[in-house]
Amino acid sequence: VLFVPLLGATLLPERAKHGAEHEVYGTRMYRAVRGTVGWCVRRRWAVIGLTVVAFVVAIVGFTRVPQQFFPASDRLEVIIDLRLPEGGAYSETSRTVERVEEVLAADPGVRSWAAYTGSGSPRFFLASQPELENANFGQIIANMHDVPAREALLAKLHSLSDAGNLPDVRMRSGRLELGPPVGYPVQFRVVGPDPSVLRRVADEVRVVMRANPHLRNVSDSWGNAAKSVQVNVDADKARVLGLSTEDVSTALQTVLQGATLTLYREGTELIPVIARAWAEERGDLAALSELPVQGRGRSVPLGQVAQVTYGLEAPTVWRRNRTPMLLVRGDIADTTQAPVVTAQVLPALDGIKARLPAGYRIETAGAVEESAKGQASINAVMPLMLFATVALLMVQLQSFSRVFMVVLTAPLGLIGVAAALLVTGAPFGFVATLGFIALAGTIMRNAVILVDQIETDARSGMPLAEAIVEATVRRSRPIVLTAAAAILALVPLAFSVFWGPMAISIMGGLVSATALTLLFVPALYAAWHRLPRGQAARKPIGLTG
Repeated sequence: VLFVPLLGATLLPERAKHGAEHEVYGTRMYRAVRGTVGWCVRRRWAVIGLTVVAFVVAIVGFTRVPQQFFPASDRLEVIIDLRLPEGGAYSETSRTVERVEEVLAADPGVRSWAAYTGSGSPRFFLASQPELENANFGQIIANMHDVPAREALLAKLHSLSDAGNLPDVRMRSGRLELGPPVGYPVQFRVVGPDPSVLRRVADEVRVVMRANPHLRNVSDSWGNAAKSVQVNVDADKARVLGLSTEDVSTALQTVLQGATLTLYREGTELIPVIARAWAEERGDLAALSELPVQGRGRSVPLGQVAQVTYGLEAPTVWRRNRTPMLLVRGDIADTTQAPVVTAQVLPALDGIKARLPAGYRIETAGAVEESAKGQASINAVMPLMLFATVALLMVQLQSFSRVFMVVLTAPLGLIGVAAALLVTGAPFGFVATLGFIALAGTIMRNAVILVDQIETDARSGMPLAEAIVEATVRRSRPIVLTAAAAILALVPLAFSVFWGPMAISIMGGLVSATALTLLFVPALYAAWHRLPRGQAARKPIGLTG
């Protein structure tokens, strides 16, 4: 408002006048614009009808646009997770990690790698999910030379996993994620009070998911049942012998997990010294039955107050809102997006849901759930945003009818968005949603500029038909140039993995928005004000004859 006029007065040269005053808006280009706009005003209902048809076609076409929450990162790291059966030894995990390292060492596309056994890597990327310490888990972070090398390694690792070259090992390899960490893209959450029932239902869900050709590496979050030592304490006997459950628990903790005796200082580090039974004794039921339990000044063999047996149980029972839950999840085997695969699996789960006992349910998780959370965060502020937008439009236009007409043009940007996404094959996700919201503001801004110019010309005494056409002619160049500048500025972003869908959405929407502003808005304005049929300005402003 202040700087641009000053800059124009300083930099733009004054042109000397020669002869008669030249009509600025009488050039060939403006005559073509004037003729086109005049035709749209005279055929207003045809233009409005074609726009509505295009909008309906865009809605139908939008259903074919792939949906995506956030894309994978374009960084060069490859994340390799190795999970052995529950209860697996640290040494076996280490040997498995070394076998995969041999594959990486033979690949010329690998620049370097870091391996972790018993835990995952520290968080080096915001969206990464650190793993809990577990002896049966290993992770390798491989840094590649370029993207083709990364994709080649992923294909090799997938073939290695599918061929069963690592028996009893669940290997998962993939790229880094962008946005909130999701983990497996397709997930279903089984919730209920009884872990055994959850396991049975999860097995049925796993069968359904494995039948889908777009899914691979289907597993659950609990893993296999692990061998465990179960100690059933006879509380009455223990009480008679002066023992408590805590005494038994302390004795078992000391033998099985170990007790810290002291701390050994090495330089600046303190290393705990832990004493526990030998490995063969920890798994020997006879030895455990003879374990002395101290209590109230006397020692009692564990076998006198408890029954020691082997059993199978889930090593970890995950809970959500204090209720046991089990995730059944899988990776995408091809380029199909997670929402599409989830929608394919859901109907096949209806039969399982119908047979669920009371208190049990199957929920959709993964990328679909996280996308819904992101959309909910936008929807939460949408009413306030709409109120502020309408309030500002009322201040500028001072008419409910004109405000309604301007707001009516905002959703029409979907025409260009759907076309651009379908042509490029880009998915519509969270960032593209933000781009569509920004695009709606741009469309309304152009409509406000044009409507305000029409109102100004009409108040100055110009006939309404002439005001509609001439206002559009005068505003055509600024509208086209600003749209072209925005489109060209977004070209570099269109090649970005993260921002590309948003840039493509805005670029396609701006193309259609520019045409809508110059062709549809004049026709809509003429129809809104019931301009007599066939009327439209045919002479440029200031021309006589």
